[in-house]
Amino acid sequence: MKQFPEKFMWGAAASAPQTEGASYKDGKSPSTWDKWYEMCPEKFDNQMGPQLTSNVYEHYREDINLMKAMYLNSYRTSIAWTRLLPDGKTLNPKAVAYYRDYFQTLRKNGIEPIINLFHFDMPWWLMEQGGWENRYSVDAFAFYAKTAFEQFGDLVNYWTTFNEPIVHIECGYLFQYHYPAVIDFKRAIQVGYHTLMAHTKAVEAFRKTHQTGKIGIILNLSPAYAKSNNPEDLKAKENADLLNSKSFLDPVVHGSIPEKLIHLLDKHDLLPVTQPEDRALIKENTVDFLGLNYYQPKRVQATTSTSKQAKMPKDLYGYYDWPQKKMNPYRGWEIYPEALFDVALMIRNEYRNIPWFVSENGMGVAQEERFADEFGIIQDDYRIEFITEHLEALHRGIQAGSNCFGYHLWTFIDCWSWLNGYRNRYGFYRVDLDNDLRRIPKKSSFWMRDVITKNSL
Repeated sequence: MKQFPEKFMWGAAASAPQTEGASYKDGKSPSTWDKWYEMCPEKFDNQMGPQLTSNVYEHYREDINLMKAMYLNSYRTSIAWTRLLPDGKTLNPKAVAYYRDYFQTLRKNGIEPIINLFHFDMPWWLMEQGGWENRYSVDAFAFYAKTAFEQFGDLVNYWTTFNEPIVHIECGYLFQYHYPAVIDFKRAIQVGYHTLMAHTKAVEAFRKTHQTGKIGIILNLSPAYAKSNNPEDLKAKENADLLNSKSFLDPVVHGSIPEKLIHLLDKHDLLPVTQPEDRALIKENTVDFLGLNYYQPKRVQATTSTSKQAKMPKDLYGYYDWPQKKMNPYRGWEIYPEALFDVALMIRNEYRNIPWFVSENGMGVAQEERFADEFGIIQDDYRIEFITEHLEALHRGIQAGSNCFGYHLWTFIDCWSWLNGYRNRYGFYRVDLDNDLRRIPKKSSFWMRDVITKNSL
């Protein structure tokens, strides 16, 4: 038996834009996703946009009953900025009533809400002003955060500012998977810097409003793995870690941007525009805990680029296709549970063993209906195997002294996934899109309930 710590947080993760639906209902204004779908529905799998998703806006009480039956003791989701403050300034009373009832219902059923503020859903009114490229976004986000703390601080003990900030930076400004879908490394760096400062100012607002809870951030994290110990490959690993991990980890935990990252950006004329007071703000507003999302490792090797000035990350490190990899063919991601142990030790050794939890981990599979039994229950043994292997690696990390306090699967109920729609399913429960969004348990939900009951593998 592999026993987990007492009061370990077993749960699941989701986001407002991927689950709520009701895109324009009860005063909500559009996000970039709502508008991008209106402009280019052909970009979305099966032309399925965010207007419906799994309609948690109307189904949340039913879903919470299912969570309780599974013995989940925590759940992470987000607030839609566009719902709470439709124009960025005016509080929406219907949104306040919805979220308060949502969070109260979670608490009444023994489920601790962990609430995130931004999950890739930039308000359209702010996008029209430049989005994260505009320094105004920093103060706009801080005001939104302060409003959320004031309205829900009595119900929420665990807050996070951003989910995977690297993703909206890369996907929006390097790889064209998020709006505005441009390719510009320097703009991407500026977006990243303003995101960091928005996080910092939100933490400052949290402290100034004298909240009784804790505040953190959710980062998608994997230490880079070099192809070899050759100096060129190790340099690629250093660059990858600086850009993808340390760029946020160091300032939010240690209170400073790594000097090596500053030198790297300066060398390639990528330094962002800053303000004199920023360094002090970063130093003074570190987090209480971390959420770490882990799906796949990052394998790198020396870049083959001959460019003296980096135009893309591939000019600073190359991608390495490890021949021994085990793959999830549906998502195209490598399955490597060992990295979760490595992350645990990295946090213990390099980041003052700050409290952290696995805020996302999961396996997306297409056409899961192939694996349904005669009762319609998906026999997702592949997901059970995936979770088991990752929990075993995590358990070793905890045994080694890493201060991990929870594990959340992505996700509880199959959710809409950006441009991919419902192509891949991740949930403990299946959502039947053809039958009134009926929730159907998968085999993994029964298995996980047993793990939670025993608090062990």
